[in-house]
Formats: sequence, C-alpha cells, structure tokens
Amino acid sequence: YQTNLALNSHTGTHIYAPWHIVKNGNTLKDFALETFIGDAILLNCVGQKELHADVSEVKRGDIVLLRTDHSKKAQESDYFTSNPVVSEELATALVEKHINILGIDSFSPDNSPYDVHKILFDHDILSLENLVNLDKISSKRFKLYVLPLKLENDGAPCRVIAEI
Repeated sequence: YQTNLALNSHTGTHIYAPWHIVKNGNTLKDFALETFIGDAILLNCVGQKELHADVSEVKRGDIVLLRTDHSKKAQESDYFTSNPVVSEELATALVEKHINILGIDSFSPDNSPYDVHKILFDHDILSLENLVNLDKISSKRFKLYVLPLKLENDGAPCRVIAEI
C-alpha cells in the first residue's frame, strides 16, 4: 500500500530560507544541521497586533518563538487578514542578538511588502511559520528540534518538537 502526497513548501508548519525573498540568498541546504536543533525561548505576545517583546534573555544562536495564539483562528474567515505582525524594531533587536530562527504561530511574521522577512533574511535568520500548540509549552526556555523535509529550495514543511 502506498500514499501519494502533493504539497507545496508553504504547507502546514514550514520553514523558509533567505532564497525565498532575497536574490541569491541561501537555501535550506546551505544551513548546517545544528541550525535546526538548539536552545529556544518562548516570548509571549498574545493580544498584540504589532509584536514587541523583551529580548533581554535571548542568547546568540537561540531559536526564538513568538506566541500570539493566531493559529487558533485558522478556520476563521479573516485569518489571512487579521494576523499579528512582528515590528521592525523587534526584528532588528533579534538580528542584533544573532538568533538562528524566528518562529511564530501564524502564517507569516509580516505582510506585503515583507520588510521583516527581508530584515531576517539579510542576516541568514530562518523564518519558521504556522506553528501550533505554543500554549502547551510550560517553560520559557527549552530545546527545540526543527525537522524540515530535505528540500533544496526556499523552504519546506517541517515537524517541530519542543523538549521541555
């Protein structure tokens, strides 16, 4: 018995590399495996339309997850128009912290013209999108495993596991 799958790189929880937006940017294959496994920190941004957060506890190489609870609205008609967006100030602060990945429980950290994507991608920070169940993580710091399909393009669906 065999199951056939047809999906694109935006399917479900997925991760993007700079090549998604930046001309001649790195693709997923250009990042070391260690980029996808590491220390993570969860920043609570629930209730904010433009996301701001205290980054004082963020460390170099962290995977930063922003909890907005927007993923709980995935079945609502305004899901793709009412999303919270990362402020350029927060994106810049995370670049200055030299994080590896920024993750969010929404379909995107920003909207067109995707300035936050550009800020991140210009510094080889990956964008992890459509996360779910961030409300189930009981610890502020933990280990995270981001396991994308091994595709050599702009991004890939992935399984994400928090080890508390």
